[in-house]
Amino acid sequence: MTVTKGESVPEGADGEADMTGGAGDGYVPSERRLERERYKRARARRATAVAALSTLVTAVVLYVVVISAPGWPRTKETFFSAQYAREAFPKVLQGLWLNVRLLVICGAAVLVLGMLIAIARTLRGPVFFPLRVLAAAYTDFFRGLPLIINLMIVVLGVPALRLQGVTVDPVLLGGTALTLTYSAYVAEVFRAGIESVHPSQRAAARSLGLTNRQALRHVVLPQAVRRQVPPLLNDLVSLQKDTGLVSIGGAVDAVRAADIIVGRSLNYTPYIVAGLVFVALTIPMTRFTDWVTARMDRQRAQGGSL
Repeated sequence: MTVTKGESVPEGADGEADMTGGAGDGYVPSERRLERERYKRARARRATAVAALSTLVTAVVLYVVVISAPGWPRTKETFFSAQYAREAFPKVLQGLWLNVRLLVICGAAVLVLGMLIAIARTLRGPVFFPLRVLAAAYTDFFRGLPLIINLMIVVLGVPALRLQGVTVDPVLLGGTALTLTYSAYVAEVFRAGIESVHPSQRAAARSLGLTNRQALRHVVLPQAVRRQVPPLLNDLVSLQKDTGLVSIGGAVDAVRAADIIVGRSLNYTPYIVAGLVFVALTIPMTRFTDWVTARMDRQRAQGGSL
């Protein structure tokens, strides 16, 4: 008996047929399918074994090459000293708190400023032409200007002007330079997301009586932001690493804390400690970015909303 969706099965002979041929008997896979599944499992085990073996061989080769180098004893003492690592670790962690605060504050400022610049670049009509030109010039300039030069100009140049009421705090000036540079990159990410929304979405919103501002706020921007989450998270990871550059102005962050110990001891192990701390902070963010990207790819493949 064939039962369509939403149709009930009557009692009696047909009910008996349903009990004998229904799900109660359990599915028995064919021998061919069992063989195919065994082959897939064997292939997966073989691939895992090959990957583990190749990784082990590579690690052993690198280890032998490094420790057999003529300068390894001196390098080990200079860059991998346990004594200086123990001394530097608490001070580097204390300086890292400044990097985390810069990441949170500058990240929020970058998102807001980048969104405003992206909106300015996508405004329509000849009356907004000067605003579009200024926004485009801003993104072109700060995307082309190396971040380290931007930091030097802001951190070292602004105090030299001796302007009344303008701070000379290297932390605030360094955060300003980071915000200026990264807002240009984030603005382009937002602009790409806005332009990826099909014009029919805006037209449909207008046909429902929404103004241009309302259509942008309630229809275009939500879709644009969701689509650009992975690249935005990548920019956040880059910003987290570049907060260490504020040390060039004298701010005592994780990098500067390591630099102080290096200058006193002439041992470079604190730099290794600072680098490992940044890596430990970055890896969870990177894995989270990969997870979000894979999740959105699966939704896109299944035809889900973004």
